[in-house]
Amino acid sequence: MLAVAPLYLIADRTACRGRPLLEVVETAIAAGVRWIQYREKALTRRARYEEARRLRELTRRAGAVLVINDELDLAVAVEADGLHLGQDDLPLAVARPHIGAGRFIGVSTHTLQEAEAAAEGGADYLAVGPIFATAAKPARAPVGCDAIRRVRAITPLPIVAIGGITHENVAEVIRAGANSAAMISALCGADDLPGMVDKFRRAMTITTRSVENNA
Repeated sequence: MLAVAPLYLIADRTACRGRPLLEVVETAIAAGVRWIQYREKALTRRARYEEARRLRELTRRAGAVLVINDELDLAVAVEADGLHLGQDDLPLAVARPHIGAGRFIGVSTHTLQEAEAAAEGGADYLAVGPIFATAAKPARAPVGCDAIRRVRAITPLPIVAIGGITHENVAEVIRAGANSAAMISALCGADDLPGMVDKFRRAMTITTRSVENNA
């Protein structure tokens, strides 16, 4: 089964507060983040390719994982490690034959039914959210940590919690059964990115140990 890193950075330039995206990602990797998802909607396809290619070089040197959001052709072109699909993106069954051997696919889910369908369809991990209110998905109501518990009850697949997660509430998602927490603004927009990574790691490590001790 796929091992998803506890900290999952979704690299989105709109959350970087004017700082270069590659600089933010490089800082995050240096601080210990090992899963990076590239999500870009505004640039041209050529510009996205060039940026994703540079991210692939950066992550490969660091031994980090690169996931491409939505774009199957871009993931294949830059030899990314995986692809992440939303509910309105290319269907999982269509993407799977083309992603290539050794690459994984994660799927965003917002309901138990969507999680069941993704798990049965062969997803390698499930993103569940938004857990808390978030500016990234203002129109979608938070599903809360109970959604993680419901999904955990039906599948052993890795669960990535997403949506409004901070170092102050990350312990809740780990206790609920998530394996990983995905962040956009909490990391991309942090004044002290290495310090924020450390806060997340300490909160998650303490919680994980507590869960294991009580198992």
